Amino acid sequence: MYTQQPLRRFGSQFVLEQQKRYSKRPPENRMLSYDLAVLDEYEPWRIWLDEQLDLLPQNTAKTFAANLWRDQNFWPDVIELAAGAALRRRGFGVEFERRWGNLTPDWTVIEDGTPLALVEVLTHSPRKGTTAKIKAWHALVERLKEIPVPIVLTVAGDPSSPLQAPGAGTAKKIAHDLRRVLLSPLHQRAFRSQGYTFLLQADPSTGQTMRAPGMRTILLPPSNIAGVVSAQSVAAGIEKKVSKYRALAEETGLPLFVAAGADKFTGLEVQHLDDLLRGAPTLSMQFNFGDSFIHHPVEIDPSNLPRWTMPPELAGVLWVNNDFPFTTAWRLNPIAATRVPAALAVQETEPSAPTAAGA
Repeated sequence: MYTQQPLRRFGSQFVLEQQKRYSKRPPENRMLSYDLAVLDEYEPWRIWLDEQLDLLPQNTAKTFAANLWRDQNFWPDVIELAAGAALRRRGFGVEFERRWGNLTPDWTVIEDGTPLALVEVLTHSPRKGTTAKIKAWHALVERLKEIPVPIVLTVAGDPSSPLQAPGAGTAKKIAHDLRRVLLSPLHQRAFRSQGYTFLLQADPSTGQTMRAPGMRTILLPPSNIAGVVSAQSVAAGIEKKVSKYRALAEETGLPLFVAAGADKFTGLEVQHLDDLLRGAPTLSMQFNFGDSFIHHPVEIDPSNLPRWTMPPELAGVLWVNNDFPFTTAWRLNPIAATRVPAALAVQETEPSAPTAAGA
């Protein structure tokens, strides 16, 4: 007997539509999640997303599906869905945006129809403008791939200020200039175009010019993610969530906790939250090759280290890892006025190791 398979929102038809719509566009006009939407290696992600949306009310799932792949929505939506999935894995039911008067917490944990906890979701996102800069550099990377010279280039930057990403017109001119000089018989190690200086990348083990795989020019651009990685802004965001839902938690007698996660480009992990909770004397930085400007100088006062104490109205933080399959780690509040039920607070991951970079 033939059994009709459920409709997959992000199945083969979705992949074909995304490829038809975006494959011929310049990279700066594609969503950053394009690879996740079309490559075979990310099919498990798409299957998981389908499964999560199937568990939501139809209209809610339709809204999620329509907005999910937008740059500003992708990671917040994934973290929100992953939080719900983590609660279900612990054997509880969840209700999305259940109305409590004029408030709608992201998830309400339920058991046999009885509410057990209120959950708000917080996603740490990159600084404003980061996405546009990443796309602009990626557009230049793709243009330079058209030059049939197998070398690796980097961009020289001024350590005193951030290197601005080139606009579309400038990127086109740079590609034209570099094609001309790279295909000429002259051997150079530095190439200047449109106010930018491009350098041949050397193999650190041999000192010889690095050859790119294949027969194309590869550019390693600044990533625009350089800087200190700290959970202080996340703690501030959690405090705002608590302030908003404090009265509701007190009125209902339900524990309130925040499920927190981070966009991939922020570099933030649960270890940074642990550092802040302990007041650990550590400093974490993130940067990629090509990042020369690390924002402003950072001063650490050993006698007054940053430390965060969870407010008593907060039962804890459920950290959602941003790697598939999105496991979680509890950081329970030892002074919580209302505790999370023990069955809900089961750990999925081991506590993180201390940050390696010392202050």
